[in-house]
Amino acid sequence: MKNNIKIERARYNLTQADLAGKIGVSRQTINAMEKNKYVPSTLLALKIARLFKKPVEDIFLLEDHE
Repeated sequence: MKNNIKIERARYNLTQADLAGKIGVSRQTINAMEKNKYVPSTLLALKIARLFKKPVEDIFLLEDHE
């Protein structure tokens, strides 16, 4: 699953650590999501979407093979 977390983070001028603190995960989790090495839970995806004031589908993108 691809995502636009890094882009949204830049729009809000947040570091990985800032975002992690706001949603209750580690900076390493944010890093792994941005590198597409970790697929977040539904709850975590919803928290991120709410923080960025966007629908989940605007942040997380399913690839054709998924």
